[in-house]
Amino acid sequence: MNKIVILLIFLLCFASGIFSSGLPATEVRAVWLTTNYGLDWPRSRTSQGEQKKELISILDNLKKNNFNTVMFQVRTRGEVFYNSRIEPMSSMIVTAGGAGKFDPLALVVEECHKRGLECHAWIVTYPLGGDKHVKSLGMSSVTRKNPSITKKFKGEWFLDPGNPRTDDYLLSIIEEVVTHYDVDGVHFDYIRYPDNRGQFPDDGMYRLYGKGKTRADWRRDNITRFVKKTYEKVKELKPWVQVSSSPLGRYRSLGGYGYGWTAFETVYQDAGKWMKTGIHDAVYPMMYYKDKLFYPYVDDWLNHGNGRIVVPGLGAYQMIELGWSQQDILNQIDYTRMKNAEGQAYFRTENVLSNTKGILQALEKYYKYPAKLPAMIWLSDSVPGKPYDLRAEKMSDGSFQLKWEVENQDARVTFNVYRSDSEELSTDKAENILAVGLKQPLINLIVPDTDEAFYYYITVSDSYHNESEVSTPAFFYHSEMVK
Repeated sequence: MNKIVILLIFLLCFASGIFSSGLPATEVRAVWLTTNYGLDWPRSRTSQGEQKKELISILDNLKKNNFNTVMFQVRTRGEVFYNSRIEPMSSMIVTAGGAGKFDPLALVVEECHKRGLECHAWIVTYPLGGDKHVKSLGMSSVTRKNPSITKKFKGEWFLDPGNPRTDDYLLSIIEEVVTHYDVDGVHFDYIRYPDNRGQFPDDGMYRLYGKGKTRADWRRDNITRFVKKTYEKVKELKPWVQVSSSPLGRYRSLGGYGYGWTAFETVYQDAGKWMKTGIHDAVYPMMYYKDKLFYPYVDDWLNHGNGRIVVPGLGAYQMIELGWSQQDILNQIDYTRMKNAEGQAYFRTENVLSNTKGILQALEKYYKYPAKLPAMIWLSDSVPGKPYDLRAEKMSDGSFQLKWEVENQDARVTFNVYRSDSEELSTDKAENILAVGLKQPLINLIVPDTDEAFYYYITVSDSYHNESEVSTPAFFYHSEMVK
């Protein structure tokens, strides 16, 4: 895509009012928080206390900058970042000298929810690492405990997608995570074959289960079979938990737009089919390309969205690795908004929060206000009852408190806070949003001592992100002198 075409895109943006009419009130703003090799976390190996402090600092920074979704890498290559009965805890985690057994996933779920952030359990699916790594895991490695479901390919070990018993092994991990942790989603990475260059050693499984299919179709069906089982298992356990994956950024070859790795042809991911057949709630494709290798492929993913959530993954790390400019990323955000994608995700967290080439500072205008998450109406379209008895009070410490009641105190819901200078409120205007994702029916705010007065409103969002009607407003003068 040349510069003239990009300019035309921006002119269309202005014509359609994307910039002039305000920012989106509903948008996924996600990051991949990478634990593999401690790339994003943990950096410290000195103590549990330091590792916890690091993690909380990351989450504080994401909250401050109005992100709303954290993909936390809970399984890397055959080891995990939670207390598992199936696989060993990562050697990155300090296990000695703490107050108790450290469970990173439990901590990140709790701290995300305190800040109104969603936490999705990011799972590396099939890769298990090289000889040195699997040897370091000893008898805990699946290559030792259950070698019949593993294969070695080009010096690396993998779970074998063609063996149905592999599904059972992975499903046991998924069930463990979803049952024991209040995660908002399960997110799959490397849910694919390594590549189609060279022969993955699955001749025996193909002879046994191929049943006349081409090898390529059989491999795609193997991945899809596991995806379907996963979706059904998660919905059986907790139907509100979002099931998603990060397929390769280009779903399939598109004539005239370049070639190379694609999800469908190269690694046998038929992720468009997963969306079309309803065994996925969302895709976060790894679209770490520019220009003609990005824009047409966004359109293609959206064409396969089936009304579900499509969030292009943007390669913030490419500003370092390939020398991209800040503007390359901003152009991609503009395009995803113009095309009504459901948001953006960034790889990696550190590349954003360290303000690489000024990107975090630039995002301040894009993420100026908090944003709600899109409703998963294909799972449930019931609207929760609106909150009531909203009270506004100036506290002794100078803060301003809003407190309200809700119909079902035990429901798994969150709350959204709005403010307007009139009794007319639009929940679709981002500038009216003060907070999203609150777990408790109260909020303390610091407001200036001025002669301004505002109407405050609350809504309830259920676990599927269906939003209630607004509450009866509370009217409040900010001045100390006028009440």
